[in-house]
Amino acid sequence: MQDLLFETPGNPIPANAYAGMLTMADGKRIRYARFAADARPLQGTVVILTGRNECIEKYFETIRDLSARGFGAAIFDLRGQGGSDRLLKDPHRGYINDFDDYVADIGPFFQDVVLPDCRGPYYLLAHSTGALVALMATPLLTNRVQRMVLTAPLMGFANQPLSMQNTLRLASLLNAVGLGSIYMTGRRKAGTLPAFPGNTLTTDAARFARNIDIYRHHPKLAIAGPTASWIRAACIACERVQEPDFIADLNIPTLIVAAGADRVVDTPTIERFARCLRTGSLVTIDGARHEILQEADAYREQFFAAFDAFIPGNGSV
Repeated sequence: MQDLLFETPGNPIPANAYAGMLTMADGKRIRYARFAADARPLQGTVVILTGRNECIEKYFETIRDLSARGFGAAIFDLRGQGGSDRLLKDPHRGYINDFDDYVADIGPFFQDVVLPDCRGPYYLLAHSTGALVALMATPLLTNRVQRMVLTAPLMGFANQPLSMQNTLRLASLLNAVGLGSIYMTGRRKAGTLPAFPGNTLTTDAARFARNIDIYRHHPKLAIAGPTASWIRAACIACERVQEPDFIADLNIPTLIVAAGADRVVDTPTIERFARCLRTGSLVTIDGARHEILQEADAYREQFFAAFDAFIPGNGSV
């Protein structure tokens, strides 16, 4: 089923790829892919959880970086985006009713794809929304994942006119009166991003253009801005993972990598959260924007230096 993956100029499909569709209990299908490592010795498999409005293709470079280190990779598009089934009649709207719906897809993915077809041990690499989902899924992952690396995890929105509490109140009101599917923020047309000089995602012009090309050539992979329901669900999830009792139960060794120049998620909130973790470490990469794995080489090299020190468990940062 290799026709499920799409390459664009400068973004070839990594070697040893296999892709498929996995049907969840509610009938929704998620698109997944797995990649065997090229280099030896084999180190296990890194499971990747993507951010909002991301797709498997955006991680081809990172998958090749992992392969060169001896790691296989397993990845899927979050429900409602990428090549996975959409959740509304309008496929452009970024929608979820509850972040637990994201979490619920991880179990079948491990059971049907990772455990039978991917070499252990297993590690997890998650970005932004995916990092928040990974934290929520920690009770499920405890006996499966050795270590987690979370980049720019969504703990709060940056540079917003409303506080997280007031954002939750507004989104909940809209949802309660039947307007949960309306756009609450962001662009209304899928596959569009601001011009490079004004973007909040990366300082790297080439990688920015490469990611734009993915959606230009394959617009069905893109979604537009988040709906009120998505914002409401995100705020509730952020509150949950920051509760002291929840933090106390987090027991997977975790490295959090924050972006010092992040204008999408709130870095001070991430840093406060990391200080509360019993089994966590924090690295903040000064100058990096939100998408650390899509950043300039100088920032990506700092990320991989921290990753290599933490995975596969030979040290800590």
